[in-house]
Amino acid sequence: MRAAFSEALVRLAKADPTVLLLTGDHGYALFDDFRRACPAQYINAGIAEQNMVGMAAGLARVGFRPFVYGLAAFIPVRVVEQIKLDVAHDQLPVIFIGDGAGFVYSHLGTSHQSTEDIACTRAIPNLSVYSPADRFELTACMEMAYHSKSAVYLRMGKSDRGDVHVAVPQVTAGSLLQAKSGKANDIAFIATGALVRTALDIAADSYPDATVWSAPFIKPLDNEQVTAICKQHRGIVVLEEHSVLGGLGSAIAEIASEFAPVRILRIGVNDRYSEHCGTYEYLLKEHGLDRLTIELRVHDFLTAN
Repeated sequence: MRAAFSEALVRLAKADPTVLLLTGDHGYALFDDFRRACPAQYINAGIAEQNMVGMAAGLARVGFRPFVYGLAAFIPVRVVEQIKLDVAHDQLPVIFIGDGAGFVYSHLGTSHQSTEDIACTRAIPNLSVYSPADRFELTACMEMAYHSKSAVYLRMGKSDRGDVHVAVPQVTAGSLLQAKSGKANDIAFIATGALVRTALDIAADSYPDATVWSAPFIKPLDNEQVTAICKQHRGIVVLEEHSVLGGLGSAIAEIASEFAPVRILRIGVNDRYSEHCGTYEYLLKEHGLDRLTIELRVHDFLTAN
């Protein structure tokens, strides 16, 4: 996914000299191609993320198209106030890239684990929130963000969980993408980011009649599409590598409660921090986001009265 991000960024910058990349002293190897192709469009703002967002806002005001890159624990979490006041309030076309969302930077502890970034950003007016599942969705989301000419937060999580699509999908802002067809009146999985691949694997092996949807857009969400999905299925399982508070599961439940009440199982990070450091796979297991634990929860959900 990171390679697809770099390729998309270079392509956009070569076609549009107003595209700028601002980084907070992160992503050196990732941006080797960008620095070679567009050296005058690269700005290392140093470890000063709040100032960097202010710089991006000023550059956007005079006609540039800034992409602001950092680890998701810092972009957007450390700079929420600056995003809100400097960028979103004045509807400036700044694109924020939060890399390593969720538990990717597992060994670095709580300071580098980002499980609240969606909740922080989806409440900010004039700010869209994207969460691609694979390299193909990432490419589509980058194009969508650039052409939207508005403020966007794009969340990148684990990059090596496997592809969901076989080519870049056609996307419409707010729409879910069907990753696996199924039968009406069965269950539907709605997942985002790295857990879309997990949802597909579970459905293929254990729930062949289930439908699987990928949510590359957390905000906006197509209320009519979500309502239709909820009406067509006997239960919805939402998967995300993010807190169960304020993330995709909350967004789906909010829509369903108003337009199409249905049983919803929200699988994400519970309201707690990690107890230990370890590998990415270890932390998924600690927080109940490994495949086996998810399968058990889905089974219990479907067999409960």
